[in-house]
Amino acid sequence: MDRHSDLPLPGKSKPYVMAHRGNRVAFPENTMASFRRALVDGADIIETDLHLSADGVIVCIHDATLERTTDGHGLVAEKTLAELKTFSASYGHPEFVQERIPTLEELAVILPDDVALALELKSDAFLQPETCQKMVACLDKTGIRDRTVALSFSLERLITVREVAPDIPIGWITLTRAWPRRGVNLIGPFWPLLILNPLYVWLAHKQGQIICPLDPTPDRRMWLYRLLNCDAILTDDPGETCRAMGREPRPSPGP
Repeated sequence: MDRHSDLPLPGKSKPYVMAHRGNRVAFPENTMASFRRALVDGADIIETDLHLSADGVIVCIHDATLERTTDGHGLVAEKTLAELKTFSASYGHPEFVQERIPTLEELAVILPDDVALALELKSDAFLQPETCQKMVACLDKTGIRDRTVALSFSLERLITVREVAPDIPIGWITLTRAWPRRGVNLIGPFWPLLILNPLYVWLAHKQGQIICPLDPTPDRRMWLYRLLNCDAILTDDPGETCRAMGREPRPSPGP
């Protein structure tokens, strides 16, 4: 593993709190409102999902289609950024009807210096080096390249990122593999795998890897993750998880 494997955040103690699509319990997921709330909650890492618009802009949305989280219809990849920005991303929250699908750059510029970014690559567009180069250029422009990890269920997408930018750590997510895979910096195992194999975290640490269980509702199992020495905790509700860990909220990042 390279020097970035540990994803160090100066002044922060482990386990880090990773906000899953922002604070998606009280706010529409993957929106600026959700990300800002997660920062106020005290999240150490903001996680989001990436797709590519028809005109090549990287945007933050989980699904390849628009219907679930917006009032639009069709494929994200078939809409230009201008078209995507016409849709409300309120996800059933009428008070957030003005929220729009953010770009990666819009998210990156609001991150405080001590908060990292986890980018889940949801599209096969990230099998193309040109797309990964575009992502890395955005990270360079906004100054967060050294605080970013690329995530995916697809090892092939992660390999493309590594070929383009070997310094950016890659994280593989798995629902089924009960042993840590070599060759990645971070692993996100579905949480029952840690019960199936209690040595999972220990083995990953022996290989220089960090572990963040795939468990968006982790609070009832916090004792387990602390016992196993997990490095980060994924959560849909970073405010509640931070409170469960005895953390104080941070000052508001502003509008």
